[in-house]
Amino acid sequence: MALIDASKLELSEKVVAINRVSKTVQGGRVMKFSALVVVGDGNGIVGFGMGKSNEVPDAIRKGIEDAKKNLVKISLRGTTIPHEVVGKFGAGAVLMKPAPEGTGVIAGGPVRAVIEMAGIKNIRTKSLRSNNPCNVVRATMVGLTSLRDAEQVAALRGKTVKEIFN
Repeated sequence: MALIDASKLELSEKVVAINRVSKTVQGGRVMKFSALVVVGDGNGIVGFGMGKSNEVPDAIRKGIEDAKKNLVKISLRGTTIPHEVVGKFGAGAVLMKPAPEGTGVIAGGPVRAVIEMAGIKNIRTKSLRSNNPCNVVRATMVGLTSLRDAEQVAALRGKTVKEIFN
């Protein structure tokens, strides 16, 4: 899969989660922050990243930079996804189903952020098992990257789209 150049795209970003972490050292506790950020162009390109720093704005900035390095193109059919898929990562699993026009985005927090940044307008999702934002975002990305439209399947099998549907 070819890398996507983030400098040529109009990307928007959304902070999914900010977590304060502490390390106990000899002089007391040292507080730092980690941020989970999702970026996308609203047209099938989306990525996520983690950033860690002493300050929240720095953590968010690092997360955005990391997300821009991990952009992927997603197969869409109009304003929804081509078929039902379950994305799994670690203990997180996300079920995603295509929905007809007018349904809207039916999704929980971390999944909604990824779906909206990807530009999907009609979808039904259910987050299964884990509710850890990082695992849920990764599971969503695994599911979305595994989507294939009819043209891709036809090319893989060496057939035309018409031959597959008959």
